[in-house]
Amino acid sequence: MQLKFWKKKAAEKSAKKSALREWGNALMFAVLVSTFFRWATFEAYAIPTSSMEKSMLVGDRLFVSKLHYGPRTPMTPLQVPLTHQTIWGTDIPAYSDALQLPSLRLPAFSEIKRNDPVVFNLPVEPEHPVDLRTHYVKRCVGIAGDVLEIRDGQLYLNGQPQDNPEQMQYAYFVATDKVLQERFFKERDITDLYSVPGGYVLHTSPTKADALASLDFIRRVELQQMQAGEAEPGIFGNPGWNRDNYGPLYIPEQGATIDITPETLSLYEKIILSHEQNENAEVRNGKLYLNGQEVKSYTFKQNYYFMMGDNRHNSLDSRYWGFVPEDHIVGKPLFTWFSVDEKAGLLDKVRWGRLFSWIE
Repeated sequence: MQLKFWKKKAAEKSAKKSALREWGNALMFAVLVSTFFRWATFEAYAIPTSSMEKSMLVGDRLFVSKLHYGPRTPMTPLQVPLTHQTIWGTDIPAYSDALQLPSLRLPAFSEIKRNDPVVFNLPVEPEHPVDLRTHYVKRCVGIAGDVLEIRDGQLYLNGQPQDNPEQMQYAYFVATDKVLQERFFKERDITDLYSVPGGYVLHTSPTKADALASLDFIRRVELQQMQAGEAEPGIFGNPGWNRDNYGPLYIPEQGATIDITPETLSLYEKIILSHEQNENAEVRNGKLYLNGQEVKSYTFKQNYYFMMGDNRHNSLDSRYWGFVPEDHIVGKPLFTWFSVDEKAGLLDKVRWGRLFSWIE
């Protein structure tokens, strides 16, 4: 009798992946890793304006830590990866707000401290979801619970004068009959200026302003400071406040309760209606209504912060658009990893001395 042994057919070799498919998988993996890295740990940002000069310069590329204040969970998940508001180089929206998730924040390394430079989403941009609003960087000059006041340009918190940032600048009128060349200002590291009849308006430190005043061809140097009670258009708060004389103003703290009066409502109406996630809040005839009922007091649901630029007379900041809610906080800038001067010649475009410099 002949025995037959049946052998299992060899498994067919799996189809070999094409090079295109392998590259596609690698690219998808890289995008996922990059997206997670940007969301949870660190991200690069560029400085577009001079509001933080000389602490940060136009063209600085910052390395920002989201770990310091705790990463936020994504609020707008329907978004093209590695984009912000629009798809690169177009005006096409890079997201859909059809799905919005609640804002949660993971554990942080530290709390926001006074004088911390902070990256945040601009609060007054209702056309975009919170996490996709324009990124700003300013210095946190007041934290939740502080009473802030500015007197003749000097910042006070809770009645005490505060140390000024080392690189803080103001606007000065420099009166001179001479035409000053660009080289004159470049040698003195004065970059934020423009000519006016009779001289120049420039933004610089008090020390440099005094040095200019000592030159024989400079007739005078005048600080462009506003007086107490002088109204400034566009200011946030009371009509008599201005950039140099402001407050006193209480910065809301989570759990703190205020009485609702015409005075307090004018200061806190915006955040109660826009940033406190009150589903049915409205103001009618100078009174606050929640769920159809008038309320005489209000308890804040989150912390708020007051941000200002170090270039004090050339900064659009909390003095003009109000408080920054905690859920708008993005991260803390750590260092400048690259810096480009777009106005400089080809050989001088890179500011080599600023590379990998820590941000104070």
